[in-house]
Amino acid sequence: MSTTTPFLCPDQTVELQETPHGVGPGKGAGQEEKAALVESGLVYGVEDAPPWYLCVVLGLQHYLTMFPGVLAVPLLLADSLCMAGDDVAKSQLLGTLFVVGGMATMLQVAVGSRLPIVQGGSSAFVASILAIMSLDKWSCPAGLGDTNGAPNVTQSPLANSSAAEAWQTRLRELQGGLMVASVLEILLGFSGVIGFLLRYIGPLSITPTISLIGLSLIPVTANFASKQWGVAVMTMVLMLLFSQYLQRFSLPFPAFNRKRRCHVVWLPIFKLFPVLLAILTSWAVCAVLTVTGAFPTDPARQGYLARTDLRNTVIQTAPWFRFPYPVTGEWGMPTASAATILGLLAAMMVTSIESVGDYYACARISQIPPPPNHAINRGIGMEGLTTLLAAAWGSPVGTTSFSQNIGAIGITKVASRRVVLWSALIMLVSGVVCKFSAVFTTVPDPVVGGVFAVVFGMVSAVGMSSLQFVDLNSSRNLVILGFSLFCGLMVPGWMWDNPGVIRTGSSEVDQILTVLLSTHMFIGGFIGFTLDNTIPGTREERGLLQHDVSSDTPDVALHYGFPCGNDLVKRLTFTRHVPFCPTFSPTLNAKCCRKRKDSAAEMDDPVTAL
Repeated sequence: MSTTTPFLCPDQTVELQETPHGVGPGKGAGQEEKAALVESGLVYGVEDAPPWYLCVVLGLQHYLTMFPGVLAVPLLLADSLCMAGDDVAKSQLLGTLFVVGGMATMLQVAVGSRLPIVQGGSSAFVASILAIMSLDKWSCPAGLGDTNGAPNVTQSPLANSSAAEAWQTRLRELQGGLMVASVLEILLGFSGVIGFLLRYIGPLSITPTISLIGLSLIPVTANFASKQWGVAVMTMVLMLLFSQYLQRFSLPFPAFNRKRRCHVVWLPIFKLFPVLLAILTSWAVCAVLTVTGAFPTDPARQGYLARTDLRNTVIQTAPWFRFPYPVTGEWGMPTASAATILGLLAAMMVTSIESVGDYYACARISQIPPPPNHAINRGIGMEGLTTLLAAAWGSPVGTTSFSQNIGAIGITKVASRRVVLWSALIMLVSGVVCKFSAVFTTVPDPVVGGVFAVVFGMVSAVGMSSLQFVDLNSSRNLVILGFSLFCGLMVPGWMWDNPGVIRTGSSEVDQILTVLLSTHMFIGGFIGFTLDNTIPGTREERGLLQHDVSSDTPDVALHYGFPCGNDLVKRLTFTRHVPFCPTFSPTLNAKCCRKRKDSAAEMDDPVTAL
């Protein structure tokens, strides 16, 4: 079987092979791998390397997809950190978040889980930080909290030393607490504890966790979209139009290479860039309506927040270059307290559970085998390490996987690691060149809401796709699924409507319980996990057979091995017992233990047998 794909240059080859789990890269393939890509629905697989110019644009698309989530962190924390009216301080914090997000993404893709998954500052920490900062000792000095509509401060924060010290003191406290809390996640991953727990984590645990990520963000998405429903609906329609209806249409573009010189290539532009095209089109329409006066200038009127000139002061006041540096850098020496550490530990537990589900979702949507134990161990351990680095660089929140970017892979059908690495480079550049990221802060809120509606809907659907391995004719499974999803929506909603309802007598315990019970993913995932492992059921009925992945199969070794040095690792026999090495096999270790026990029993040695 041989075919050609019109959207690939003649010198761009990809290597794929059919696997029991789908289509994945392999060696020794020719034109057949392109046909495999087309049949699988992917434009570029995990191992593929698109031309650099496509990587840049596709990486920018990933950047724009995760930008609103990162931007939300300083905006949501501004009041609690006493920097509500200081745009310069917010832009500095935003730049730090992008720098650490770029570093975390590179490390995760290169040596972590090896999945094409974007990392960044997690908003899961926001609830915990708000609870920490609500303590009396962190109350903002008069005039530094909520600005109540006062004009933004546009001068350097150093111009007012007391104001700068107020928010820097709070950032130092969060830095120190996060550095201590990250040690737990490092140990959880690299020690293999999280991999050991995987034998008990099946689709009925993963589906509520992943699906509730998208479902829990319905109020946030609706809040963005409600600023101007017409613009939001237009953005949704454009994304669906580009990604679904027009995905088979290609447009001609000029190209050049040494072999063919100047020629024309046909690119499926709508399939590759639906998110980017929808954002740019809606953004341009909003700009035209702003200039022509169609949008009102009165903040009290509907449609005002769709204007593109609301955040122009951020572009004007942001410096051209800024280089964040670690530990005793911009904010000073980190501090920590027991309450801060415990509160951030609770948030880190949630992000670890969420990331495990994200790994499976990313693998499924990228059409490669599920990640084996060693890849998940390495991924969670790397998230802990990058959280430690993020805290050292001045970030108040830890890094974790971005579910919206997994949804973007499903929409664009581009799962290349190379593209995600380019998006990490763009994050680093935007964190250093402040004017770059400042430009994208002018994207109107309704446009962001329209993008979120499609992307988070895709995330919820990806979580539900795990149910294809579960026996849905089993009343056991239906009860577990329905109850975990319902409680995952009900309990956090009640907690948010009744703040301060948890009163155990210990503020630290109150904070931990409040954070856990207010987190949709934790409630749904915990209930699904508990019921799935306590109600009797076969492994086939529970859908666990798909997770029995051997590390020795060629497709698993190709996707989840180290970027180099795998042959050396294989020759070192002790690496079979190292939880984060590609040769690690918990099944093999368990068999060896059983063999030793059986041999001891045959020798009638009761002490050794025990």
